[in-house]
Amino acid sequence: MTATTTEHGRRHTHGDLPRLMGLMTGDEKHGPAATSTLDALWVLYDRVLRVGPERMDDPERDRFLLSKGHGPMAYYAVLAAKGFVPVEWLPDFGSYDSPLGHHPDRVLVPGAEIGSGSLGHGLPIAVGTALGLRAQGRGEPRVWVLVGDAELDEGSNHEAIAFAGPAGLDRLHTVVIDNSSASHARPGGIAARFEAAGWSAVTVDGRDHEALYAAFTAPHPGRPHVVVARVEPKSA
Repeated sequence: MTATTTEHGRRHTHGDLPRLMGLMTGDEKHGPAATSTLDALWVLYDRVLRVGPERMDDPERDRFLLSKGHGPMAYYAVLAAKGFVPVEWLPDFGSYDSPLGHHPDRVLVPGAEIGSGSLGHGLPIAVGTALGLRAQGRGEPRVWVLVGDAELDEGSNHEAIAFAGPAGLDRLHTVVIDNSSASHARPGGIAARFEAAGWSAVTVDGRDHEALYAAFTAPHPGRPHVVVARVEPKSA
């Protein structure tokens, strides 16, 4: 596991994340939405994404889009651990003049690629981003988007899924955090919906870092890739 020097010379690891999240004491209405994403976000930023505070303007960087932006505490904790935002910002989370709002704002939060929180937008934006990079001839950057299982109730996501597979957007990666909060069951499960549209799909334990890493890095030539990360039910 790697670590990052950020807070007064400290090197942050996954074990620091509960403390960093604990600094955010604002009136957060979506605590389970935040904690459900913590392990997937950490493995992505710690071991997979080619991003960093020094690369925020690098056109060859990977793009990570947090569609599940209505519970951003884990996201902010990981960004702080990796040096994108100062740890000193965290205690002001959600306050009137804090850049760390209840929905991330790409203009205010270093490292945030999109403003998010409204359900159903992230995956379509990720499809457009992958298409744009392809049109520019940029074959290295990968596009990652993290969505919640309930977001898949939105029709905009079904259109994005249906388009991306036949388009062969193999630089597109989706992480679905499945905390059993979706309103509508899907025959065969979430992964089957993506597979039917031509995606590569893997379902894993969303708390198992090695399983997440293996799923995130699995080869999927010519096809977009989805990882369904199952975590404890939201109501548990």
